[in-house]
Amino acid sequence: MSRHWLITGVSGGLGRALARAVLDRGDVVVGTLRDKTQVGDFEELVPGRAFALVLDVTEAPQVVEERVAEAVRRAGHIDVLVNNAGYGLLGAVEEVSEDELRHQMETNFFGPLNLIRALVPHLRERGRGHVVNISSIAGFRGQPGLGLYNASKFALEGLSEALQHELKSFGIAVTIVEPGAFRTNWAGKGLRRADRHLPEYSVLEAMSAAMEQSAGTQQGDPDRAAAAVIAAVEAPRPPRRLPLGDDAVEAVRSKLYGVGRELDAWEDVARSTSYENPAGA
Repeated sequence: MSRHWLITGVSGGLGRALARAVLDRGDVVVGTLRDKTQVGDFEELVPGRAFALVLDVTEAPQVVEERVAEAVRRAGHIDVLVNNAGYGLLGAVEEVSEDELRHQMETNFFGPLNLIRALVPHLRERGRGHVVNISSIAGFRGQPGLGLYNASKFALEGLSEALQHELKSFGIAVTIVEPGAFRTNWAGKGLRRADRHLPEYSVLEAMSAAMEQSAGTQQGDPDRAAAAVIAAVEAPRPPRRLPLGDDAVEAVRSKLYGVGRELDAWEDVARSTSYENPAGA
């Protein structure tokens, strides 16, 4: 059975790889782009099954709702929403300006939130569907220099966990995808550096240079990531979280191990905060 997908950010990277993969399977894709000059190129991938939608996910909720309604009309219906559009922001928490932090949250968190809120009524009415939120290993583990990026992805993951519980009874699955380093533009032209540079955080300049140098040489293959996302969508019991890449798997295991050890060390203190004699005992 073919599926109808709404995928944000299909100009390149994982979004483009996923769009191509599902089109090759005979599915229908509505892909969002910010640049209207790219519309024709996307729709020519498979005329009649590839539809381009001009949308900046930071636009007002009403605009997003209108675009989602247009996507449903053009595709006939939507089965899978993939919130892929986003970018990285490099800068110490102290360096990032108010405008920079708010744009990061608007793009990586409020954008997906507005798309979800616009499409969920349609999915509930159909009694099935799947929401795939592209997070990052940075949505599971904090990293110096990426505090605001971490915050945007941690927020997306918390939202996704709650959604999974809220939407399960309606036949709608929710999956969080956590890629590690993939061969996309994320570490290249897609990565933004905070305008303010404090000498106390000079180490971030070396970090920025290393990221730029790594662009195009990462071990992660976007086409294989796309295949993994499709496998999750097709699974009888889709995963809540799907780390992608050796580095992502190791990062998750490392954090879980550290959290477990710290919990063990502080369990007695944590449990000591309860009343000794609960009310009514």
